[in-house]
Amino acid sequence: MLERIRAFFAQRHVLEVETPILSHASGTDPQLAFFTTTYYSPPQTHTLFLQTSPEFAMKRLLASGCGSIYQICKAFRNNEVGRFHNPEFTLLEWYRVGFDLHDLMDEVEALFNALFGEHLKAPERLAYSTVFAHYTGLDALTFSYHTYCDFAKRENLQDAITLCGENHALWLDFLFSFCVQPHLGKNALCLIYGYPACQSSLARINATNPSITDRVEVFINGVELGNGFYELTHAAEQNARFDAEISARKNDNLPQATKDTRLLAALDAGLPDCAGIAIGLDRVLMILNESASISDVLSFDIQHA
Repeated sequence: MLERIRAFFAQRHVLEVETPILSHASGTDPQLAFFTTTYYSPPQTHTLFLQTSPEFAMKRLLASGCGSIYQICKAFRNNEVGRFHNPEFTLLEWYRVGFDLHDLMDEVEALFNALFGEHLKAPERLAYSTVFAHYTGLDALTFSYHTYCDFAKRENLQDAITLCGENHALWLDFLFSFCVQPHLGKNALCLIYGYPACQSSLARINATNPSITDRVEVFINGVELGNGFYELTHAAEQNARFDAEISARKNDNLPQATKDTRLLAALDAGLPDCAGIAIGLDRVLMILNESASISDVLSFDIQHA
């Protein structure tokens, strides 16, 4: 698998890079938990974070003018253990200068064709709001607390009411996971694009429809494999999103995150127009190997590390 991935990007003249696993800053996404460690540099002890993704460092390289790049590396996310999760996992992440979201989706399809050949049916591309409405009957872009609650009660998903409250983004995550995702990509690559703006993350808002973002997620047989964006390049907007996520973490009593000011400086200096995506390679290998659990494709899962 790794040989095919490297050959794929070599053929396209995309440079393989390596960035630090340890960083002075962390991501701010409230849904991600990180590992911390310390190092002593007299006279101070400094906190370091194991990276949940190489994204921020790779964007700093992009801003320096390196051109299109990819990386295969270890990433770390705390509190994630299960059939599809291991706290230490392998990511493929790449960024293509001059690509928009549709260019990126074309390349994702080409990569999976190189990995799976004719073992998958023709790929599918579906708009988030369309597929969400198909399986729930709900409007993903306009939030109605009472309508969403009524649906949760009908579907015996009352936990959503307690867990999500009046947070539109949390409702979407919950209902998408339980009601939509299991149906996606039946022996086929499925690309879901046009996520609601409340789930903007690091993607830019769509130029013609401000209610959605230029974001895509990748699925096969109901398994989420990757998350990609037409990348946000505006430093002030990214800083505002970081601040909002830090505030949300505080409100939810989550561990404090450290804003990556070096990334903001890189964006301010000028990130080229680009699109990028991260793919979980352990999950890809699960599907290639027809394995039931991520532990089946790891030499040593967290229980045996």
